[in-house]
Amino acid sequence: MKITLEWLKAHLDTDATVDDVVAALNRIGLEVEGVENPAEKLAGFRVAKVLTAERHPQADKLQVLTVDAGDGAPLQVVCGAPNARAGLVGVLGLPGAVVPANGMELKISAIRGVTSNGMMCSTRELELGDDHDGIIELPADAPIGTAFADYSGAGDPVIDISITPNRQDCMGVRGIARDLAAAGLGTLKPLDVPVIAGEGAPETAIRTDDTEGCPAFFGRTISGVVNGTAPEWMRRRLEAVGQRSISALVDITNYVMLDLGRPSHVYDRATLNGALVARRARDGETVTALNGKDYVLTDSMTVIGDDSGVHDIAGIMGGEHSGCSETTTDVLLEVAYFTPERIALTGQALGLTSDARSRFERGVDPAFLDDATAIITGYIRDICGGTASTVTRAGEPPIAAKTIAYDPALSATLGGIAIDPARQRAILEALGFGVTEGTPWQIAVPSWRRDMDAAPDVVEEVTRIAGFDAIASVALPRADGVARPTATPEQLIERRLRRGAAAAGFHEAVTWSFVSEREAAPFGGGAWTLANPISEDLKVMRPSLLPGLLAATARNQNRGADSIRLFEIGRRYLADAEHPTLALLMAGDKHPRGWQAGKAAPFDAFDAKAAALALLDAAGAPADRLQVMEPVADGAIWHPGQSATLRLGPKAVLAEFGALHPALAKHFDVDGPVMAVQIFLDAIPAKRASGPARAAFTPPALQSVRRDFAFLAPETLAAGDLVRAVKGADKASIIDARLFDRFAGQGVPDGQVSLAVEVELQPQDKSFTDAELKAIADKVVAAAAKLGAVLRG
Repeated sequence: MKITLEWLKAHLDTDATVDDVVAALNRIGLEVEGVENPAEKLAGFRVAKVLTAERHPQADKLQVLTVDAGDGAPLQVVCGAPNARAGLVGVLGLPGAVVPANGMELKISAIRGVTSNGMMCSTRELELGDDHDGIIELPADAPIGTAFADYSGAGDPVIDISITPNRQDCMGVRGIARDLAAAGLGTLKPLDVPVIAGEGAPETAIRTDDTEGCPAFFGRTISGVVNGTAPEWMRRRLEAVGQRSISALVDITNYVMLDLGRPSHVYDRATLNGALVARRARDGETVTALNGKDYVLTDSMTVIGDDSGVHDIAGIMGGEHSGCSETTTDVLLEVAYFTPERIALTGQALGLTSDARSRFERGVDPAFLDDATAIITGYIRDICGGTASTVTRAGEPPIAAKTIAYDPALSATLGGIAIDPARQRAILEALGFGVTEGTPWQIAVPSWRRDMDAAPDVVEEVTRIAGFDAIASVALPRADGVARPTATPEQLIERRLRRGAAAAGFHEAVTWSFVSEREAAPFGGGAWTLANPISEDLKVMRPSLLPGLLAATARNQNRGADSIRLFEIGRRYLADAEHPTLALLMAGDKHPRGWQAGKAAPFDAFDAKAAALALLDAAGAPADRLQVMEPVADGAIWHPGQSATLRLGPKAVLAEFGALHPALAKHFDVDGPVMAVQIFLDAIPAKRASGPARAAFTPPALQSVRRDFAFLAPETLAAGDLVRAVKGADKASIIDARLFDRFAGQGVPDGQVSLAVEVELQPQDKSFTDAELKAIADKVVAAAAKLGAVLRG
């Protein structure tokens, strides 16, 4: 929302400077994004008069001018404008000035052999309009030598304010002035609402057939208008805030929208056929909007139409067909109230934004329809002439009295500032609230504040005007002594995992918690879908972290990345609850080509398994006791032959890892095999809360003993199952076991494989005897035999 200081003072009686206004706006919660002084870009440009104009000796289309810039001695300027002539008063850019349109710095230069000491400027070059057919022509009495910024009134600072979605009342200059008046920066001037009774009924009937989308549709006709140019003061204000001046009728509606936050529309009655009706669109109806684009409508959208069809996408943008032109003489003024939710959904579905939509979807003042109709009619009559009819009021605006019970003591207990009740009452009344004192106070909410619902909202109003900077800084209480850790066990696990993944060479990614329906589809779709998303690409709460990582991988590959290692810690949103999860993704080259290893090697499923076990161990999970089991039955995500799960028992799935299904990688435009891991943090067993489960570690006094066993096992037997069985054969003596060889081929029967396991034994009080070692070996062989493995001869 942009305003100028001069425009603000049309509503606020104040002597405040622009710095005062900016400071006050920031103090009361209306954040200023920037201040621009248009005079700065017009520095070096003056009002000047052409004294003589002669043909350039070397160019037929150029003229050599002598120009009076107010300094006494005339300047010589070469100009190619067709309207340059003696006696013309225009704008001269002096050497050193920078042309706003292209950033060119003017210098003294020779043009076709003739020295030029500046440039006579067009409106486009000064970014004051689109005209570039000739140089600017000012009135003959314009003061020669005056800075053009001062003459044109361009010295009025423009303040850019970020209006939060709940402050619909500040979508007009008057609403901002009201807040500043309440903050003590001046006095709010009364709003001048003309009384226009009108003559006769409107010549075009008006009604609403969609009371849900358009509860109230007010309008009147005005005959005999002349649609010329808006007054200079109105054009200046509009152009200062970036609104292009079009014609008097269009400028009036735009001005009232920006001035009072009230959008409206003026139709050329010559283009209408029958009654003008607010109704639901029919599926497949089309309309060409004022931006020149065609839109296909659905029956969930509210439109304004007549017997010929749709003229207007209600509350968002008018139609091209019924717009006013310079030949317009009879108009119909429409001032309506549209349901905010309907406007928002229609705008999102059509991908169409406008100043009107931004106001209607926040909610305009439903009690301001009559006053707005009178004010706009007054402007039209004063500027364009014409005779107005009476007003047709179709439907009823949703005006409901709202009262909030409020205790003034809440400003201290809830807002942190003790404000005198009299001061609170003055603030609320200055903001337009009605105050009835009692126990508690009864606060009548004005019709333009639909964001007010309860006593905390009232606290916010009085405290922001009094000044949040008045809230005292109070340290939180803490117990004596050393501070206790504040991180929860879950947060500590996430910290260890984040450090572990980063230390292993992975880069952390932070992706959206929302994905598109297309991205969620391979993962079974999302359990939760937003009814009113900011974008169709951010509609579904993610059922997995992998869609975001896959999309990031595709972007990195498109930019030439050869090796991608990403991880993210976040939440999956399933039907039952949110689930904290860590996801890893590896794509491309595990290591680049080189003289030692030859060509580059890709990642494989064992890299994913190693990363999963390392991170589970860092998280405190019993990684040495986990079982590698079949993947969760989901063929759309994981490669059926190159993926598995890590489980603590048959049901407790702690992680899944392996290669992603090639079709899934193709779905996300990712090249090559992709390895991934998902660790389910809420499945990791919590540590005992009663202290350590075993005594502190004491190094053994005796050296450990290692023995190797080679087994012939079915090729379908998982090596991890054999290692686990061997390790559990004698828990008192065997402290570790690991697979160190796997062989299939000559000397090994078909359908079998040779698995070699190293077993580490730890004596306690005395060294093992041969008999004890044989007994342990027998237990190992017996445990392996239960899985179908036999000791090789």
